[in-house]
Amino acid sequence: MHHLNNAMSSQTAESLPEKVRVSLGSAIVLGLLNGKLDAAPTTAYLMTFREGKCTANCGFCPQARGSSSRADMLSRISWPEFQTEHVLRKLREAVAAGTIGRVCIQALNYSDVFEHLCALVRAICEESSVPVSVSCQPMTKENIRLLASAGAERIGIPLDAANEELFGKVKGRYAHGPYDWKSQLDLLGEAVEIFGRGRVSTHFIANLGETEEEMVRAIQKCVGMGVLPALFSFTPILGTALEKRKQPSVESYRRLQLARRLILGGTTRFENMRFDGKGRLADFGVDKQTLVKLVQTGEPFLTSGCPSCNRPYYNEKPSGPIYNYPRKPTEGELAEIESQLRL
Repeated sequence: MHHLNNAMSSQTAESLPEKVRVSLGSAIVLGLLNGKLDAAPTTAYLMTFREGKCTANCGFCPQARGSSSRADMLSRISWPEFQTEHVLRKLREAVAAGTIGRVCIQALNYSDVFEHLCALVRAICEESSVPVSVSCQPMTKENIRLLASAGAERIGIPLDAANEELFGKVKGRYAHGPYDWKSQLDLLGEAVEIFGRGRVSTHFIANLGETEEEMVRAIQKCVGMGVLPALFSFTPILGTALEKRKQPSVESYRRLQLARRLILGGTTRFENMRFDGKGRLADFGVDKQTLVKLVQTGEPFLTSGCPSCNRPYYNEKPSGPIYNYPRKPTEGELAEIESQLRL
């Protein structure tokens, strides 16, 4: 690695993994692959590489050890592998050119993943001033500290499920996975202590079996902790335990997106909202004029996550329906969203 950047420490070079996966869209933006993009990612998405699958067993994930999905998939995106050295060089060029505003590293779970993560974060930070987010399952407070000292600007610890029972079924003990709901919440709290409020995120997957009421309650809980909750739509992937589960209705997802934005903005709270007998949002706790004004900005319906994260087509085919927009919705799309929300 010495010829990449003389500033790279020997400690970083030694523990740096030889290969890293790069999401298809990021690989095109970085010039690692040729291709056309309908919407270019503004964050470079990397994923730790190992031969074989993750040691966890999350029901929705193609990387789960029990899934028969392709090993280069995450959600509906393929992640080809590249030499780490080559990727670092291309990243530096893209940051200098202003095409990439952030790097997000997704982590599989395996024994030496934190050594690899810390080395990747250090190498990126030694190469350029781009902010780095890490989405991982730290398991211990010490691992969170290690990432912060390596230079990570933000950390994401995914909860995925909106309540303890679903968490157990989808990625915890009933799924024969290593995760525990209470431990995850504790780690999110510890991450806020280390990284600071607003620099810790989690994400939820809509339609794993929760009601809208349960999802909005979970969003409110995270915001109260100083954790930024991002929202994804469940996406069935062939070969996973949940391959037969359906995506949420677009109408339900729009209500959740709007509720999340209102809570994040401090406009209203879960406690002020009303839900019907099936747990569906019936009243956001604000007047119609406020809702229409917010919808017209298009902002609640963009991909949620770290700054500069637009994750194009992570949850949907470009042909639609689009759950999370990678760019501002058009006037026609906003009119459609208004009718989906029945405003």
